[in-house]
Amino acid sequence: MDDTEQLLTIGVFARRVGLAPSALRFYDDCGLLRPARVDAVTGYRRYGAGQAARAVKLRQLRAAGLPLVDVAVVLDGPEDAAHGVLRAHLARTRRTADEARVVVEGLLREASGAPEERGSRAWARVGGAELASAVRQVVTATATGAAREEFPVLGCVLLELVDGEVRWVATDRYRLAVRVLRPDGFEGGPRRVLIGADTARGLAEWAVRQVTVDIECAGDAAGVRLRSGADCREVPEGAGQGWNGGGDADGFPDYRLMAAELETGRHRVIVDRVGLRDAMTGRTGPVSLAVAGAGQGDAAETGSSAIPDTEAARAAGPVLEVAGGGREPVRMRVVRTGPGLRIAFDPAVLVPALEAGVGPDALLEIAAPDRPVLVRSADQGSFTTLVMPVCEGTGAVHDAAERTDG
Repeated sequence: MDDTEQLLTIGVFARRVGLAPSALRFYDDCGLLRPARVDAVTGYRRYGAGQAARAVKLRQLRAAGLPLVDVAVVLDGPEDAAHGVLRAHLARTRRTADEARVVVEGLLREASGAPEERGSRAWARVGGAELASAVRQVVTATATGAAREEFPVLGCVLLELVDGEVRWVATDRYRLAVRVLRPDGFEGGPRRVLIGADTARGLAEWAVRQVTVDIECAGDAAGVRLRSGADCREVPEGAGQGWNGGGDADGFPDYRLMAAELETGRHRVIVDRVGLRDAMTGRTGPVSLAVAGAGQGDAAETGSSAIPDTEAARAAGPVLEVAGGGREPVRMRVVRTGPGLRIAFDPAVLVPALEAGVGPDALLEIAAPDRPVLVRSADQGSFTTLVMPVCEGTGAVHDAAERTDG
């Protein structure tokens, strides 16, 4: 039997391994399951019978919910790395199941006419370093100066224990930062507590030295208790900012409404986070970000993102140009979806959002130049910052900023 007779069409192979032909084409594009042969004229794919075992394992891993990057490690990586990926995924699935149980149990209590009351106990356990990181990320979005004097509540960080999650939220009306933590244990809720920005920073300095931290909101008492073993921190609501303790954070803006009103981003730009931060730093007034196909003209340098002005570089793909604010333009390579765009920011607002991120990349989701922009850490989807653009040429905040007051 020759090689051609041993190969299977994509339809036959798909039925044998339990995958759709479209899935096989996708895994081919991803490099996870290449056909044994592709006809140079017709483009038809042919698979060897010996590839069935890999295809079945691939299907099982995807059905178990593993991301493609983890699937690649299990299929082709060292054995110890594959075992590590599988153990980590097992822990995540158990945690997800526990969180789902908490949510469903809460819904069942509501359906039975016995919802939890405001004064009920809430408890969650998170890693100390993770808690410290979350607080440090969001606290940069709290209001300072005159804005805090006018609206003291905006000088606080909102802590929520709800739906099996621990959420830290801050906003100064022009930025909104949200970090969601998935606790190792969760009971009760929901509870909302306001913590002054300075007090929150102090908690972060304490928490980073702890292995785990228990967050407790007990009975009718306002405020929160953070405990690690015998070490305990009692925090009355609004501590450190003159907020009227004993309230229930109802005065804090409804950040869920703010986020829900955002349009789906028409533009998605992935850029070197540190490079963009450095390109924005030191500029004053409105700074424009323009994204188009590979640019023309002199190249400016931003670390490893420098783009030489050659024909090959211009054909390499889209670039982002940072211009204005008293510095020479800086051009950087980016990955983008959507048409070209131009948008302006106040560096004092965008730079802290970039500094608070993690990982090498920042993802900007832009609906329009006059709408709020979501800035995400590409490596940490649980941290999101909403940043307001400005009117280029005047520095005035767009009307979109006013729509976030609440």
